[in-house]
Amino acid sequence: MDFTFTEEQQAAAEAAKGVFAGVAPDAVPSPALTPGAVADACDRALWAKLADADLLSLLLDSRYGGAGLDAIALCLVLRESARVLARVPLLESSAAAAAVQAFGGEEAKSALLPRAGRGELVLTVAAHGRTGHDPAELAVTARQDGAAWVLDGVQTAVPWAYDADVTVVPAHTATGRTVLALVPRGHEGAVLAEQFSTSGERLGELRLESARLAARDVIDADGAWEWLRDLLATGTCALALGLGERVLRMTGEYTSEREQFGFPIATFQAVAVQAADRYIDLRAMEATLWQAAWRIASGAPGALPAAGDVAVAKIWAAEGARRVVQTAQHLHGGFGADVDYPLHRYHAWAKHLELSLGPAAAHEEALGDLLAAHPLA
Repeated sequence: MDFTFTEEQQAAAEAAKGVFAGVAPDAVPSPALTPGAVADACDRALWAKLADADLLSLLLDSRYGGAGLDAIALCLVLRESARVLARVPLLESSAAAAAVQAFGGEEAKSALLPRAGRGELVLTVAAHGRTGHDPAELAVTARQDGAAWVLDGVQTAVPWAYDADVTVVPAHTATGRTVLALVPRGHEGAVLAEQFSTSGERLGELRLESARLAARDVIDADGAWEWLRDLLATGTCALALGLGERVLRMTGEYTSEREQFGFPIATFQAVAVQAADRYIDLRAMEATLWQAAWRIASGAPGALPAAGDVAVAKIWAAEGARRVVQTAQHLHGGFGADVDYPLHRYHAWAKHLELSLGPAAAHEEALGDLLAAHPLA
């Protein structure tokens, strides 16, 4: 088996490194000192640079101006973005566009995908349900009324809701099926209310009250939501990995310079052992991430559905990222909580990623259900 990345995937990662090289993780006010959002919008200048580097169209086919790459390439780019806490809806917009391409109608594809790939149109996904704990597809109902669809319900913590031109909303029908509704910002019957994430970013509570959508704006293909949800979860794991790797590097640099009793504290056994444990966490996060991304990209069969590999990756990402930032805070001492030093920002982002799309316990339960339904020989 060949575990190396392709030339195209490596090129995407190198392009991302170049774009993110000049991004400062403390370019906005500290979330610890800001009662509301750290900024009113995403980093539009960075978004334009990503578009110029063709990194917003990685998953799109050439007929829509894309590179035709896969989930692995996207995760490589997301990994780089998290190292600098890039404030852009790269995961949400890319995943939503990929879902439209894979499951949407030709009219929706032609209207959305070329503009999304050029960065002219931003997509996001309402994936957290009504409370952040219940399944997202159960938070909104969808019923057909003639040729139109009518949506009612609430989705909480929609990322980049105020930046997005279109929000992809999972909704359930009376027969138990799940559809994906493409809701434009400001659409009649769709109201946003401000919310704020642990990292200080502006989120939105999306309330749908008899919101009517044309049939062309609703994707009713079987498996569309499950595929999109798995891609979002895997991308979140890539973000957690990139963040954790940067935090461990920061910790190594600090402990190599900080001295006690005339020696760098990195030479103390207790410090070295803790750092080594966190390195093991990161390698486990990496291995499970690429397994999940490969299952999504290749569609290869396995002992469990791809959702099982995604659940394993999310369990490691949630617990691993938390352990990495907690150890970093401990080894930095009081300096780690200094708002003039960026570590506290990484801690806040890690907590947000840990709980995004469900904490480790939720994915452990999902994995248990999959194992019960698909006994291993």
